[in-house]
Order: sequence, then structure tokens, then C-alpha cells
Amino acid sequence: MSLSKEVAPLLPYLRRYARALSGTQKSGDAYVRACLQALVADQSIIDTDDGVKIGLYRLFHVLWNATVIPPAADDGTASIFEQTAQQRLASMAPESRQTLLLSTLEGFSISETARIIQKSEDDVSQLIKDAIDEIDRQTKTDVLIIEDEPLISMDLTHIVESLGHDVTTVARTASDAIVAAKANPPGLVLADIQLADGSSGIDAVKEILAEMSVPVIFITSFPERLLTGERPEPTFLITKPFNPNTVKAGISQALFFKGSDAVAA
Repeated sequence: MSLSKEVAPLLPYLRRYARALSGTQKSGDAYVRACLQALVADQSIIDTDDGVKIGLYRLFHVLWNATVIPPAADDGTASIFEQTAQQRLASMAPESRQTLLLSTLEGFSISETARIIQKSEDDVSQLIKDAIDEIDRQTKTDVLIIEDEPLISMDLTHIVESLGHDVTTVARTASDAIVAAKANPPGLVLADIQLADGSSGIDAVKEILAEMSVPVIFITSFPERLLTGERPEPTFLITKPFNPNTVKAGISQALFFKGSDAVAA
């Protein structure tokens, strides 16, 4: 297969990465064009020893660091999710931002990311940690937990506080959750569905969202009650029993996009 045919299906993903990295589609596409022009001029410029995809991203990385393309004005194509993400990303050190996007948005492993940015795996792990620490610093917030089981609420409280956030209230019923949210509007809600008095976490969340905009993560033993296809489904849904690292990742992701419509309930 020719190199052009191998590169072609990778371009939508490279454009996505370039857009996230630069902030606009126009700027991102300008860098991708520069990458392709260099490749057309000299195919030997790409190192495919690790595969064409890694070679293409490595070439892009080299050109990104070596080429200065004037930033384009906002072209109006970025969604509210992307606008919020760009605000978070802009404050990060450039290498941390690139490494985070390669490992999360593009799904490269630590070793693959290391080969792309030409750093050691230890360096890549540290850059990702630095990026996540920066996100957590930016997104520190008050958290409302809606959960009726004491041991689970204790686990969730520990997870939330380990990320640097504050738990303002642990509500065991829907009515308690609504009162708590109105008294002290949270920056994030972690909600179970079936609560102690037979009330519903779904109903509590609906009433809370009618009063304020806040990201919500449902953590439940009954995901099928939300994944019905009959109404808008939640963006963030974690099934019990949960892995603490999954909850941590969900919290970081939900807060990364805070300010956008991060949940449907």
C-alpha cells in the first residue's frame, strides 16, 4: 500500500488533534497542511519504523515545535465543550498539553506517546501527571453527594477530597439533596438513583438542574434506569461497584468541561 493511502484515513484524527492543540479549526488545518506539504516534498521525512500513525504524529509534533503559524481568530466552529476545554488547556505548559491530548483524546499509550514526542516514558508520565494536577487545581470545587449507603458515601467523600475538592453535603434523600443544593449551590453533583426513603436521585437532579447549571455524575447499581433511549441520557454514568480510579477520572473529566452542558438528565 502506498504511503498516501495509509496516511489518508489518519487525517481526520490528526485534524482533530491539531484543532484541540491550536484552539481553532483554521489554525489546526494550517498546521496539518504544513505537515502534508512537507511529506509530499520528501516522503523520507516520516519515520515509519513504529508504524505510519505514530510516524505521522511524530512528524506533526516536530513541525508544530519548529513552525510558527499566526493563530487564527475564533472561526465560530468550536462547540461550548471545546471552548471550555481550550480555556483549561491554554494555561498548561505546551508539552503537558500535547502529552495530555495524545494520551487521552488520541488514545496513544505511554510508550507510543513517548515515541511521538521523543521523550522517555517516565517523562511522559510526569507530563501527564502535571497536566492532570493543573486541571484539578483549576477545577477545585464544592461537591454534593447524593447517596444513602454510609460506606459508599464515605468512599466517595474520600475520593473527592483526595482530588482537592470539598464535600459540602452528603444527602440521603431527594428532598435533602434539593434543600442542600439550594442552600449551597455545588460545583459538581455525584448522585445515586435509588435513595433511602424510596425517593429518586434522578428526580432530585432534575429539580436541581432546573435551578442551576452544574455537571452531574450518576453512580448507580441500576444504569439500565438511565440508559433507556427514551430521554436524554447522562454524559457521566458510573456503575457500582466502582473502581476509585474510574470515579476520579469521571470527576476530572466532568469538571474539565464545567460551564458547558455536561449532563443530560
